[in-house]
Amino acid sequence: MITAFMDMVGILMVVPLLPFYATALNGSGYVSGALAALHMNGDGAVVSLLIATFSVVQLVSAPIWGRLSDRIGRRPALMIGLAGTAAAYLVFGFARSLDWLFLSRIVQGAGGGTVSVVQAYVADATKPEERAKALGWLSAATNAGVTLGPVLGSLAMSLGTSGPGLCAAMMSMITMLFAYRYLTESHDAAAVKASGKVVRPSGEAVRRVVSHSGEPASRLIWIYAITMGSFQAMSTTLALLLAWKFGVTAHTIGYFFAYIGTISVITRALILGKMVDRFGEARLSRLGMVLLACGLAGMPLAPSIPLLAIAVAFVPLGTAFTFPCVTGLLSRVVPQHERGLYMGVQQTFGGVARVIGPLYFGWAFDHLGRGVPFFTAAVVVALTILLGLDMESYVKRDEAPA
Repeated sequence: MITAFMDMVGILMVVPLLPFYATALNGSGYVSGALAALHMNGDGAVVSLLIATFSVVQLVSAPIWGRLSDRIGRRPALMIGLAGTAAAYLVFGFARSLDWLFLSRIVQGAGGGTVSVVQAYVADATKPEERAKALGWLSAATNAGVTLGPVLGSLAMSLGTSGPGLCAAMMSMITMLFAYRYLTESHDAAAVKASGKVVRPSGEAVRRVVSHSGEPASRLIWIYAITMGSFQAMSTTLALLLAWKFGVTAHTIGYFFAYIGTISVITRALILGKMVDRFGEARLSRLGMVLLACGLAGMPLAPSIPLLAIAVAFVPLGTAFTFPCVTGLLSRVVPQHERGLYMGVQQTFGGVARVIGPLYFGWAFDHLGRGVPFFTAAVVVALTILLGLDMESYVKRDEAPA
């Protein structure tokens, strides 16, 4: 959790600065032939492609990192990823053209695929019944990094334009040293190899989710992807809805997202564990989807700010109950020697959903009606509950040998 927290701090030190760096470099004239056409399209196109580049590389690399961690161990895979991330920050710090800025995003996206390795490590190091709450704590730690990173990035600007990148690179190197000193290996790759077990290719695992959608692992990955994509309805259009319905401006929108973030961190750190003990991962994940659907549907219907606050609160509660529980369940229904691979596949499907969701919700908001993105997402989440109705039976099978 400390490693994930420090890694997220480094990421958020540079991400909020991307639009400013891209705008400055886009107007500098230092653009190669490969990016000349993009340069002519303006700053918005450059920034959006920079964001998309990271996401695409991350979703492609996630199952590869997971499979690598299954073959060589979690610790070395994580160390390699952190080294790549440090290199990306150095490139970002010294970037003097869009070419180098895009290179930094590509390398950072490749290193960012190690989130599946971290999740697999947590699953390895905790008892099956403790995984969902441990993954919730992990998520709370990364959310705390999201809060602190931008502040440190702004402070690092006092060192010059290279300051944030250099400080983030130093943060990654410190994280590497910390991981080298304190992280012990959680996955005995040598024992798995000696047993004759083979980790399937990442492409085969991705295809199996589609071709064998009825299997418990495939259903859990679909639940994660669909709910993640539906959650993007709020991330994409909440600010637009609030501006249209309640006159919220750029000066006040931050309070809404701070409210959401606070509920999310508190729920994952303090409430999730008790709820898992009481309901179990399978039931709690379904309760989370109910809350998420109610929150999404309630936001456009809310007639006042207080009622809106109640509807909005259901969303971080729903995601806090859904995502860690689904990931914890996934770790229990897949073979132990392929845990990292399937964690990566889950991130790939979730990444695709994070790309498709905003595209649809933005279009629906403009062309179908202000509330349509939220109602659509709510209906999709409610229907997705059907995919997890009998997950308890697979968890019991997992517990029986122990």
